[in-house]
Amino acid sequence: MRKFINEPKEAARETVEGFLAVYGSAFEEVPGALAVKRRELADKVAIVSGGGSGHEPVWLEYVGPGLADAVCQGDIFAAPDPGSIVKTAKAVDRGHGILFLYGNYAGDRLNFDLAAEMLVDDGHKVRTVRVTDDVSAAGPDRPIDRRGIAGGFFVAKVAGAAAEAGLPLHTVQALGQEAADRTRSIGVASGAGTVPGTGEPTFDLPDGEMEIGMGMHGEPGVRRTGMLTADETAAEMIDLLLQDRPVTAEDRVCVLVNGLGATTRAELLIVSRAVRRLLGERRLVIHDIQVGDFATCQEMHGFSLSLFAVSPELRPYYDVPARTSFFSGVNQV
Repeated sequence: MRKFINEPKEAARETVEGFLAVYGSAFEEVPGALAVKRRELADKVAIVSGGGSGHEPVWLEYVGPGLADAVCQGDIFAAPDPGSIVKTAKAVDRGHGILFLYGNYAGDRLNFDLAAEMLVDDGHKVRTVRVTDDVSAAGPDRPIDRRGIAGGFFVAKVAGAAAEAGLPLHTVQALGQEAADRTRSIGVASGAGTVPGTGEPTFDLPDGEMEIGMGMHGEPGVRRTGMLTADETAAEMIDLLLQDRPVTAEDRVCVLVNGLGATTRAELLIVSRAVRRLLGERRLVIHDIQVGDFATCQEMHGFSLSLFAVSPELRPYYDVPARTSFFSGVNQV
């Protein structure tokens, strides 16, 4: 294992401390929790995201104007505990209600649901949007069983803009849920990441092979094969995404080409070239395309593709600028 860390058990905490060391002028720690919040809070619905550490920038850096107001993290690959989530939510609630937005994993569901019950008992209004974009995790008839991966960027972008616009909690939730329903993602991996302190890979994959549909923690995918070219891999992934949710020309497409931690930018750009050609052949209009690391898994080698069929109703919210430590706008094309 090659990682520039100190004590492995402190990696999650020191990651947050490092974030605040760089961006502390805009964000601050939530006392008693592995969490950060915006220093300046607007008078609006509060959005709280969260999940396990180790996938940066998600969710730690999805905080800022146009996205979340606070994020509560757990240890590496572990859900945050309910008590910490409650503290984080209370620190940002301005009386207009709280929207929980997180990936659809069992531990996150359990702990965020428990936190919501505790908050409601204390008089807070809470609603939830779960990201369920990974088409390889379950069939289209079982969306509740699908994992949340990099497509959560689109959901956070829409919900964050709706909250900034001063819309009520039920409307912010509805718009965020519609964005989630319109987002599909799939990943591919050819090399595992390792958990700090263990030195063990998150999955076993022989050299020269790759797995389409593999989850960010090494969850099984849909097909294991020898290494394909960038064009061949992108074509298979686009086919799987559009088979799951066909997209018409009326719904423009937002695209996310996401690196998983060890994939070079050159590789992501080569994949993006193929994606643009493949969608053009289907006469689909790309409204925006984003390329980079948005949801990672340590030094995992691979990438994911996300398609967001952005409707005319959602487009104005997606287009609203947002600012975080790693993102500052949209690249409309």
